[in-house]
Amino acid sequence: MSLTNADPSQAALEAKTAALTLATLSAEDRNAALDAIHAGLLASKDAILEANARDMEKAREAAAGGSLSQSLVARLDLGKPGKFDDMLKGIRDVKELDDPVGKITLRTKLDDGLTLERVTCPIGVLLIIFEARPEVIANIASLAIKSGNAAILKGGKESTDSFVAISTVISNALDQTKVPKGAIQLVTTRDVIPQLLALDQYIDLVIPRGGNELVRYIKDSTKIPVLGHADGLCSTYLAESADADMAVKVVVDSKISYCAACNALETLLVNRAALSTVLPAVAKGLAEKGVTLRCDGESKEALLNADSSLASSIQDVQDADYDTEFLSLTLAVKTVGSVDEAILHINTHGSHHTDAILTSDKDEAEKFMSSVDSAGVYWNASTRFADGMRYGFGTEVGISTNKIHSRGPVGLEGLTIYKYKIRGEGQVSLDYGEGEGKRQYKHESLPL
Repeated sequence: MSLTNADPSQAALEAKTAALTLATLSAEDRNAALDAIHAGLLASKDAILEANARDMEKAREAAAGGSLSQSLVARLDLGKPGKFDDMLKGIRDVKELDDPVGKITLRTKLDDGLTLERVTCPIGVLLIIFEARPEVIANIASLAIKSGNAAILKGGKESTDSFVAISTVISNALDQTKVPKGAIQLVTTRDVIPQLLALDQYIDLVIPRGGNELVRYIKDSTKIPVLGHADGLCSTYLAESADADMAVKVVVDSKISYCAACNALETLLVNRAALSTVLPAVAKGLAEKGVTLRCDGESKEALLNADSSLASSIQDVQDADYDTEFLSLTLAVKTVGSVDEAILHINTHGSHHTDAILTSDKDEAEKFMSSVDSAGVYWNASTRFADGMRYGFGTEVGISTNKIHSRGPVGLEGLTIYKYKIRGEGQVSLDYGEGEGKRQYKHESLPL
């Protein structure tokens, strides 16, 4: 790994060259690099947190002045209880996963002495552009190395001290391994994102980690494929048959466990028959955690009739609220007449990220999960489960709402593609076809 302020095209060329070597390293060599990174970060924890504290102080000042959002400040905080340890655990978990490179997923006997294999391989060079989230450096480095990919990382100015501290530790750790130095590049030069996004001859995939504005800018500014999501506009449908105690627990967790996350709940859809039965308990649980409810007329009336103490937590909803990723303790509430109406709302207003249904009706749940067009659809579970670590991927490079190649939390599998290998004995295509003397393909499936 190297901290570089080199010309972007030179850094990308070095990464492309290194990727070819990294792709040929053994699983043992790649795992040894992850061990070195883990040990280095653990030994430097205090210094890294001190650097992060300096970033946090500047970020809070910027937020107070209105130039930085509170959600970005929350994402920047590496000192949040458990966050640093989770970063380290992610590296260890990735190491313990099966090697994703070189797996045979198809074998076919085309003819005697002519076999076809489909084999997993690295994508090549990844460009990761992120805001805040200093743990992204370690996450991406470990996933990239394990999957045999080179990576170029460009962080935002709000995380500069954290960025330098973590990357310096990782760079020193990789110096002791067989991973090529150019395989992980951390670009420190400012205002180079447009140049990086133009380097489609070297860079194979862009992964943005940040807010809506950053992601949309990247998608509109490059010919390189982009993996990610612009919004995390997650909804939960509260059905009439939902268990009230369970609903309170799930909805409160979905909203307040980390409201600045992309998998936090932003819209609660309530069946009309649940307005006076299940919703009041859910609303009370949310209000006790400081959540402001932006309600439509029906849900507002039902809640005030059920519990007048909720009045201070209720505001009138605006149409735009159903298209808003609040990233704060604000939740839009809408009354619907059926599961079909809830599905229509989510497919129209949602961001195809993660959506859930709370119900005791299995058929209703299965219909919802089949019909909602999102990367994650859950039954009686918090939207906060949308996470690579929680899925058992070790960690993730991000959550994709794409419909090509990879969708949902993207771990090692999402960072590999495949190639076809044919092993023959001198055969040529003209040997095959119709007519006298021509051979016929056998196309026999072979065991993997």
